[in-house]
Amino acid sequence: MTTSPYTIIGTPFSTFTRSITLALTYKGLPFNQVRCVPHSDTAYDNHPFGFLPTLVIHEIDGKPVNLKLRESPAIARFIDRVAPEPSLLITPGHGKALIEEQMWEFVSLASAHGLPAVEKGVVKPRVAATDAGNLTDSEIREQIKPGVEHLQKFLHQMEELMADDGYVFGSKLSWADFFLFPLLADLKATPEGELLSPRLLKWMEEMNKLEAVQVTTPGTLSVGARPP
Repeated sequence: MTTSPYTIIGTPFSTFTRSITLALTYKGLPFNQVRCVPHSDTAYDNHPFGFLPTLVIHEIDGKPVNLKLRESPAIARFIDRVAPEPSLLITPGHGKALIEEQMWEFVSLASAHGLPAVEKGVVKPRVAATDAGNLTDSEIREQIKPGVEHLQKFLHQMEELMADDGYVFGSKLSWADFFLFPLLADLKATPEGELLSPRLLKWMEEMNKLEAVQVTTPGTLSVGARPP
């Protein structure tokens, strides 16, 4: 029998998995973690398409259910409902937000466009080429040049949506920070981290002060880890 009410299915190396474990840790919700990569047998056992993460909810109102909740936006909403404080939501006036839905807009942009721009276009091919050891740094840079150009556009557009200082929405930590941070933490661990602007670097410094960030760092690229 589980000792925690929740189990997260996913490797710490997974950016979306880390977004969720950041929130669980920040809100003080105890959980177990089953480390697996996407499209593994364990991933398919818990997600119909083998993606990460899945949150297994072991009980609801004291009754055992072992409900598998898939997809990060749905998991985020569940976490907010069962643990509304400390809040990861914003209100109008936080940063550049005129309406609270702009936070979820940022989350969607970071998720849908950040993963291909950061991970698929730059980080993963950089790490694979470096680990293979067959190419020089100059050759790797030439190989990923199209991805780097696309990444630069992504970083610029996301920074334009951020407050001038503090977190994504100024003084208010939110889901926007937890969805963008794992991507840029991976990027910073590669030579292409040089693309990060002073504003983004300052934001990352603030994020790195959070206990939730420190707790969820082991097993990530930023400390030299690789997928299990």
